[in-house]
Amino acid sequence: MFTLEDNQKYTAESFIKNDEIWQIINESEDLAKDKDLVLRILEKSKKAEGLTPKEAAILLNLKDDELIKEMFAIAKQVKEKIYGKRIVVFAPLYVSNYCVNNCTYCGYKHCNENLKRKKLNKDELIEEVKVLESLGHKRIALELGEDPVNASLDYVLDCIKTIYSIKFDNGSIRRINVNIAATTVDEFKKLKAAEIGTYILFQETYHKDTYEKLHISGPKHNYNYHTTAMHRAREAGIDDVGMGVLYGLYDHRFETIAMLMHAEDLEKNTGVGPHTLSVPRLKKAENVKLENYPHLVSDDEFKKIVAILRLAVPYAGLILSTREEPVIRDEIIALGVSQVSTGSCTGVGGYAESQKELNEKPQFELADHRSPVEMIESLMTSGYIPSYCTACYREGRTGDRFMTIAKSGELNSVCEANALITLKEFIDDYGTDNTRKLGNALIAKSLNRFPNENFRNSVKKKVEKIANGTRDLRF
Repeated sequence: MFTLEDNQKYTAESFIKNDEIWQIINESEDLAKDKDLVLRILEKSKKAEGLTPKEAAILLNLKDDELIKEMFAIAKQVKEKIYGKRIVVFAPLYVSNYCVNNCTYCGYKHCNENLKRKKLNKDELIEEVKVLESLGHKRIALELGEDPVNASLDYVLDCIKTIYSIKFDNGSIRRINVNIAATTVDEFKKLKAAEIGTYILFQETYHKDTYEKLHISGPKHNYNYHTTAMHRAREAGIDDVGMGVLYGLYDHRFETIAMLMHAEDLEKNTGVGPHTLSVPRLKKAENVKLENYPHLVSDDEFKKIVAILRLAVPYAGLILSTREEPVIRDEIIALGVSQVSTGSCTGVGGYAESQKELNEKPQFELADHRSPVEMIESLMTSGYIPSYCTACYREGRTGDRFMTIAKSGELNSVCEANALITLKEFIDDYGTDNTRKLGNALIAKSLNRFPNENFRNSVKKKVEKIANGTRDLRF
């Protein structure tokens, strides 16, 4: 549980400095009009070495359509330079909607009396995993509200153990990322021992006054404790952490610059920056009215945010959820996104219930209802390689080792190779005739792009083994 010592060890104000952030934003408004300066920043960004918060702020204030178009093109180039054409596919798994917090924007908030509270027992959890595996998923994000009585850390650890143990037909969950509330170093160590993948926690908003106003009561009201959670996770030995803000709660420029400062501080003081950055936008939910939030982000500004994050933190995985409509989602993927959720259910027990055509109220409303097969086909048609790969985590390419490889540009070929192998698994086990037709053509075309003949032949052999029934191969 929380202790005073835990709260004082790290201070959010040491790396989230409101006055400095606003000074950077205000100064960048005029600088963004300097075309030569912007072109120099864009030229620098092509090296995939990142941008400073001030350079990112200049791009956030950019109004020139031609320069924005150029920025979008470079963001796509940088993503492919680091990760190739692969797009990682995952799904969230909600196991409990009990929550002691009152967060104004969330359907799970404690005061929401219209929400039927539920947590999965072991049998229900197995049913959820069975459905997820039947959809082809290999990696999930475990999600739940904060309630130390009804959904304790021990409950989470039991869920993780159960999920990893379940295998149906050719299905298996090989990677569990965990999104739970901020906690202590000792409890983070227990998550590490449970072999989680990435520890995920969204800041929601970095603006302290807004944060405290929106998080009315409950442990999450403590801004400092929440904001410094990643530092404690890293101290506990967790290699990979995933951050994000909920765009729409406060000025998007402030949020983006603050998140970049958070990333800088993590890398400086713990040796590793964020493994992933998520970019959810505020959406409708039970007892949540969007008209109460004056900072909603337009589609055009959202596209700029995604592209700038890709240029500013090129090594990080950029995650896009099914909150977005299919058309805008497909457009944003092209701006540097490297991970997407598919076939998502955000209600507790939602996957099994969807098979029964029941309607459990979710944490928030989804906009992209495409099935995994439909999403995979859409990605392939657009020239991407859908990936169910979990190789890096299981081969020890995590933390500073992953960052070193990603920054060197040497991850590209390995990412695409593992993407092709897991794509072959998916199309053979779960695809339609059309999926297999598209997939096999994409695999054949992609194999020819590997410049090293020996490596290309190694990938071909693994693909052939998958076609002959072998599973779970990787580089």
